[in-house]
Amino acid sequence: MTRLSISSGGGGYPSRPVVLDNGAGWCKAGFAGEEDPVAIVPNCVARPHSGKQRCLVADQVLGCEELQRLGIRRPADRGYLISAELQKEIWDRIFRTLLKVRTSDTPLLLIEPPFAVPSIQKLTDELVFEEFGFCSLFVADAASLTHLYLQHRNPETMLSRSRCSLVIDSGFSFTHVSPVVYNFTCNAAVKRIDLGGKLLTNYLKELVSYRTVNMMDEQWIMEDVKEKLCYCSLDVASDMEIARKAGAENYIQCNYILPDGVHYKKGVVKNPEIVPLAYKHLSTPKKQSDVYSPVLKEEKLPATGTQELTLTNERFLVPEMLFHPADLGMNQAGLAECIVRSVNACHSDLHPLLYSSIILTGGTTKLPGFRERLELELRPHVPAEYGLKIYAVDDPIIAPWRGGSLFAVSENLESCSVTKSEYEELGSLRCRRRFFNC
Repeated sequence: MTRLSISSGGGGYPSRPVVLDNGAGWCKAGFAGEEDPVAIVPNCVARPHSGKQRCLVADQVLGCEELQRLGIRRPADRGYLISAELQKEIWDRIFRTLLKVRTSDTPLLLIEPPFAVPSIQKLTDELVFEEFGFCSLFVADAASLTHLYLQHRNPETMLSRSRCSLVIDSGFSFTHVSPVVYNFTCNAAVKRIDLGGKLLTNYLKELVSYRTVNMMDEQWIMEDVKEKLCYCSLDVASDMEIARKAGAENYIQCNYILPDGVHYKKGVVKNPEIVPLAYKHLSTPKKQSDVYSPVLKEEKLPATGTQELTLTNERFLVPEMLFHPADLGMNQAGLAECIVRSVNACHSDLHPLLYSSIILTGGTTKLPGFRERLELELRPHVPAEYGLKIYAVDDPIIAPWRGGSLFAVSENLESCSVTKSEYEELGSLRCRRRFFNC
C-alpha cells in the first residue's frame, strides 16, 4: 500500500480519517492518504443454498465455494439505504475486523449517491454517530472526488486548468451525469438514468434463461459472466451478422463453464483465446487476463459432468441498453442524450469545457469498448467547433475513493465536517446543510 503524494494539513484528529465509498454493489474502505483502499468488499450478506454455512458478510462472500443459487441480501435498493440493520452488520465487519479502527477517535469521510431523501440521510447519520460513534462526518459525492483525483493525476490538462469536468458515474444501481464546476458538483444540472450494472445483469439472466439454461436465481454467477464476456459494440449490425454465422467464422460465440462444486469452484471461460477477438479493433483493448479466469494449460477440461452457457449476441446486446434503452421498452433517455441535457443545463460558456473533459467512473464503464462507443454516440450531438475528450481512469471502481483519500488528508476536512456534538445538538437535517453544493 502506497501513500498519495499530497501535502496535508494534518488536522487535529487523534486517528487517521477513514474513507468509505458505500456503493450499492461494493464497499471501498481505507485510510486517508493511501493510494488504494484496504477493503473492497461486496455490500451484501449471502447464504449458501445448502444451508451448511452461516451467513457470509462482506469479504466472506468472496471466499464462498457454493456459488450455485447463492442467496444475496443487500442493504440498498436502487442505490439508497433501505435496511439499516443489514448495513450495520456489513459496516461492523469492515470497521472492526478489516480496518480495526477505534471509531470514537476517528473521523469518517462518506461517499454516497446524490439526491438521497432526508429520511435516508437521517438513517445514515444515526448509523455513523449513534451506532458506531465516529467523532465527525463529512459526506461527499463521487463526481467531485473523481474530478479531484484526475486533476491531481493530470495537473497539465485542460481539466485541471479550468477546474471543470463532466463526470459519468455508471455503477451498480444507476448512471449519473454530473457537471463539476470549480471543483464543486452542480446539483441543478445532474441527470440520472435508472440503468446500472444490476439491471444489465438481470437482462442477461433473462436472455440466457430464455435461450439455454434457467439462470434467474444465479445473480452472483451471472454478474461474473457479464464482467468476463460482455462488451460494447461499435457496429451492432455487423456484430449481429457475425453472431449468426456458424463455426469458426463466429468469433463472438463463447462458452462459460458453470461452477459445479467438484471440478470448478468458480465459473471459467472455456475458450478464453476467443474472448478478446470481438473487441480487437478497440484503441485500448482489455488484457486477456482481465476478462476471464484462465484455465491452467496442464488442466484438462472434463469431458462430461459440466454444464456450459453459450453466449453469442448477448455479449453486446446487454450493454446496448445503456445507449438505447427505448429499444427495450424503457422510458429512459440514452447515455448520449443524457449527457447533452446535463451540459445544456449549465451556462453556455461552460459547454466547450465540459465536452472536452468527460470522465468515466463506476464499474459499468469497465466494459470493453465503453469509451469508444460513447464517443461514437456523442459526437453527432456535439457542435463541430467543440473538442470532445473522454478520460478513462486507471481503476474506475475506486477512483472516487482515491479522490476522497486525497481530500481527507487536506486541511479542509476538519472545517467542513460535522462533529458528533454538533449532530447531537442540531440534528441530522441542519447538519446536512453543510454538505450541500451549488
